[in-house]
Amino acid sequence: MKQDIHVAHSPDSDDAFMFYALATRKIDTGDLNYIHLLNDIETLNRKAIEGEFEVSAVSFHAYAYMADKYALLSCGASMGRNYGPIVVSGKPMRAESLPEKTVAIPGTLTTAFLALRLFAPAVQFQVVPFDKILDQVHRGQFDAGLLIHEGQLTYREKGLYKVLDLGEWWLERTGLPLPLGGNVIKRDLGEKVMKQVAQDIRKSIQYGLAHREAALAYALQFARGVDPQRVDRFIGMYVNELTLDYGAEGQEAVRRLLDEAYSKNLIPKPVAVEFI
Repeated sequence: MKQDIHVAHSPDSDDAFMFYALATRKIDTGDLNYIHLLNDIETLNRKAIEGEFEVSAVSFHAYAYMADKYALLSCGASMGRNYGPIVVSGKPMRAESLPEKTVAIPGTLTTAFLALRLFAPAVQFQVVPFDKILDQVHRGQFDAGLLIHEGQLTYREKGLYKVLDLGEWWLERTGLPLPLGGNVIKRDLGEKVMKQVAQDIRKSIQYGLAHREAALAYALQFARGVDPQRVDRFIGMYVNELTLDYGAEGQEAVRRLLDEAYSKNLIPKPVAVEFI
């Protein structure tokens, strides 16, 4: 009898692309049966902190609150090398003025918000659903907005201005890519199952990269009206060689992010990061 593994991830195009082969049973998973559950990233973060799923996509910021229950899989990361979440505004604004502004953010557990607070610890913020931020900044309800997902590619069409690209800022400061999200697995599954899940997810990513057109078509189902060319570009930004394997650089980027967050009292305790 197969063992059920509940895999929770977002419907965002990069996650959909990565999990395409697993969700559509394109690869042999042996004794494991994967059950896919879709939620927005902030919901995934909160449910994973409660230990609800065997495997989940989470923000690296949120991982600081669940490292006792979960290890990080060494594949499936979304990292931006010299690009990442973007702060935008309705009129030109200097990044140095952000502490005086109110910024619409997509969630307090997102890595985008953690990176923003590393840049401007005193920033004022209000949580807004990620897909409403562009419109609310455009209407002048907020001084600025923190964009994740495909909004990073479409904000200029709303007449908005880039204030700060957090991926550019992070690379300039550290020389490292900005780690945004990864996949975690429950430690109590045991080493054998943990390693098989890691292998299966890596195979799913490899399959998507090898069958890009089919994986892109699958991801487009979840694209929230964004045109295919932009979805393809977004996937290209966040599904890359660091997604298949963090490598030494990716692992160092995660540790550096969480170490800096702790040193600035933005997370409650140091995080010993373990990769499977």
